[in-house]
This record gives sequence, structure tokens and C-alpha cells, in this order.
Amino acid sequence: MHLHDFWFLLIAVLWTGYFFLEGFDFGIGVLTKTLARDRTERRVLINTIGPVWDGNEVWLITAAGATFAAFPDWYATLFSGFYLPLLAILVCLIVRGVAFEYRHKRPEERWQRNWEHAIFWCSLLPAFLWGAAFANLVRGVPIGPDKNFTGDVLDLMNPYALLGGLFTLVLFTFHGAVFAALKTTGDIRHRARAHAGRYGLAAAVLALAFLAWTQGSHGNGRSLPAAALAVVALLVALALNRAGREGWAFALSGVTVVAAFAVVFLALFPDVMPSSSDPAWSLTAENAASSPYTLRIMTWVAGFMTPLIVAYQSWTYWVFRRRIGTQHIPAAH
Repeated sequence: MHLHDFWFLLIAVLWTGYFFLEGFDFGIGVLTKTLARDRTERRVLINTIGPVWDGNEVWLITAAGATFAAFPDWYATLFSGFYLPLLAILVCLIVRGVAFEYRHKRPEERWQRNWEHAIFWCSLLPAFLWGAAFANLVRGVPIGPDKNFTGDVLDLMNPYALLGGLFTLVLFTFHGAVFAALKTTGDIRHRARAHAGRYGLAAAVLALAFLAWTQGSHGNGRSLPAAALAVVALLVALALNRAGREGWAFALSGVTVVAAFAVVFLALFPDVMPSSSDPAWSLTAENAASSPYTLRIMTWVAGFMTPLIVAYQSWTYWVFRRRIGTQHIPAAH
């Protein structure tokens, strides 16, 4: 395997890991409005991700940094062509992080309600925009012979991309509902399971539509098993959720997220950013990559640091593994 192919695989793993972890974070943010009935329940939901949400976002920083270092042309074209949606995602992530930290700083109802609105909208919008962005990557965007994006934001608002965004939004919300059921006790746990059932059914319909469209228009023999796995895992997760097996349901909802984004990257390879203007102008894993020397140095660093990061984050989840409920929230909050 060439180093540029290896780094395409590693970046796919980093982005997929980010969506697996941040996916249920986004879902919890959406559920603060659709599941929680009062401020105490919203505090419970926020506390389920309180110790881990910022660690989950490290995967985004790592994925973007690795893309910049390993495939600078891909990074430059992607972040310039997708400037507005990526800027919107960045602003949402900043505001959302501030909202988590500042919501409880003052007791006034209006203060807390405004930050709760920020958590909801700044979770919903990135969940949609990430799906639309990666759907556009698979579909292809206008790229000229100089590797520059030649379109505008309207080129990104096509039916396939909108379907991809809606799919990831509902899938992440389902993922978050299963996580909420896994991490809570009492009435909120049972309602989280019920919400997960409804969101899961909607996600299954959207998964069939989006993955069938992806496979039919852009897929290949590599992506077909991943698409089948995503649908099967989602259906099994629904059954396990209904049976009250939250741990296994969460594991299978995670498999769904991983398999769905595996379809995206398998359909994309060997391109990293196809050109809809002329296939000859597409960015590939080979022509967009850094020098072999740079990739070798990065491989040694990644081989040393990645296991440490995974081990530390796994330990964090283990430490904060217990369920919480409304009885754990002090009356003052």
C-alpha cells in the first residue's frame, strides 16, 4: 500500500471516529428540546456528555490537521470551496461550547433559556451541514484545472446533499437518544428509548434512500457491503432498543454511523474531491498528497500518538460510565 493510500484510510478513520463520537453529542443537543420536559431534565442530558464532549471534538481537530498535512491540495480546495458551510459549523461549535460552560453561571430563567436555544440550534445545524458537505464530496463539485473550486454555495445546495444532511441529522439524533437511554435512569430513560424508536425508524427510511442513491450513482463493489451493514445494523439497533438492551443498541447505532461514512469514503476513493466539471481535474489521493518524506514522518508520529489518545479517551469514558437522573441534580440548578 502506498503511503498516500494509507493516509487516505487513516483520515477516513479519523473523520468516521469524529462522527461516531460527536454524533451522539449532536443528538443530545437536539434532544434537549425534543426529549427534556423541563430545565432539570435538560441538565441531566447535558451532564451525560459533560465530561466527554470536548474530548470528542479533538477528533475533528486531528482529522482536519491530518488532512492539511497529508493532502494540502484537498484541504485548500475543500476549505475554500465549502467556506460558508464550514464557517457556520465552526461558529456553531464555538457557541455550543460556550453555552455548555455558561448556561449554569447565572440563575435567571432568560439567561439559561437563551443558552439552551444555542445548544439546540448549534447541535442541529452542524449535524445537518456535515452530512450535506460529505454528500457533496461524493457527488463532485466544480473544480478547475488549477485545482481550485469554481462554483458557489448554490452548487452545494442540491437534492442529494440535502438528503445527506437530513440523513445525518436524524441518524445522529437517534444515536444520541440511544446514548441518553444508556446513560440515564428513571422516566427520562424510558422516554429516551421511545424517542430512539421513532428517530430510528425515520433514520432507516432515510438510510435506505441516501445509501441506495449513493450506491447507485457513485458506489462500487467496495461500498456495497458497507451500505448493507449500515442498514442491517440500524434495524438491529432498533430491535435491541425496543428490548431495553441499551448497551448493545448503542454499539449497533455506532456501527451504523461508522458503516454509513465508510460508504462515503469507499465510494470516494481513489478520488478525494471529484470534479463535476471534468473528471480529469479531480483531486485524487495521489495528486493531492504531500511528499513521501512528509508522509513518512507523519506515519511515525501517528503510530506513537494515536494509541495514547485512544487509551486516554477510553479511560475517560470508563470513569464516567455511571447513569445519572434528575435525583442527581441539586435543586439550585
